[in-house]
Amino acid sequence: MSKAIRIHQTGGPEVLQWEEISVGSPGPGQVRLEQTACGLNYIDVYGRSGMYPVGDMPAILGMEAAGTVAELGDGVADLQVGDRVAYPMTLGAYAEERLIDADKLVRLPDSIDHKTAAAMMLKGLTAHYLLFRTYPVQPGDSILVYAAAGGVGQILCQWADRLGANVIGCVGSEEKARLAKENGCHHTILYRDEDIPSRVREITGGEGVAVAYDSIGKATFEASLDSLRPFGVLATYGNASGKVEPFSPAILAPKGSLYVTRPTLATHISTAALLREGAERLFAVVGSGQVKIHVNQEFALADCAEAHRQLEARETTGSTILNI
Repeated sequence: MSKAIRIHQTGGPEVLQWEEISVGSPGPGQVRLEQTACGLNYIDVYGRSGMYPVGDMPAILGMEAAGTVAELGDGVADLQVGDRVAYPMTLGAYAEERLIDADKLVRLPDSIDHKTAAAMMLKGLTAHYLLFRTYPVQPGDSILVYAAAGGVGQILCQWADRLGANVIGCVGSEEKARLAKENGCHHTILYRDEDIPSRVREITGGEGVAVAYDSIGKATFEASLDSLRPFGVLATYGNASGKVEPFSPAILAPKGSLYVTRPTLATHISTAALLREGAERLFAVVGSGQVKIHVNQEFALADCAEAHRQLEARETTGSTILNI
């Protein structure tokens, strides 16, 4: 028997329970993975609260982890027992061990340790698709990044800086502004005290940004639209403040023939080839030191409820991992 964090109903952090589970042996195309650390992400809160479906109860939350292959199912040819691996966007990560499809895993290079992998797979691959697929950032582009001191935000800002962008970050405090500037932000906006579109126009000489990467959702949707230059792109990829309300596409015309998209990492890693492409690019920039992964909070997996409380209270910065 091993243990996992499970929920029997949706609700607050108190529904997260540390319980014994039975994992069993892997089926065809699967492996049994002994996990060492998993990442904490806002999508975990969405699942716990009921905003996103998690399937039948009791359910195991968590969407990214790293570990070691312990057992192979029939037909698994690309992995061996003992391989160091990691994965994003596969529900069930809050566990000491689990079964998982082999094609959801990527082998870790020597340059990436387990904690770094657990802290960056979902966040780093999110940054990858935003920067290279949703709106391919070009040198000289001004971009707006929300939650710039958070896990995705810090990776986004560093990577965008390497791509030659003018990076504007939205943050909630002076301390988070300092962190954002240490991680690739050239300008910061204190969203509680400043008008976001006005500051963006001031910073960009009236032009606006090429893209707004908005993980906040409902509360910032209009501000993001009003921060864009003509033909600009709003990538609304998270719902930290709630889901964006339905809107008429007609509002996009007078604001500059704008584009709005709601991407998700699941689509961008839906095939093994897409997953490998993103992972290889991520491993290269992190392994070379061009992008640093800051693990600023660590908890035991059994203390997952406290980690959720701090995440929702916006008390965390960078990445948080749950050690197993």
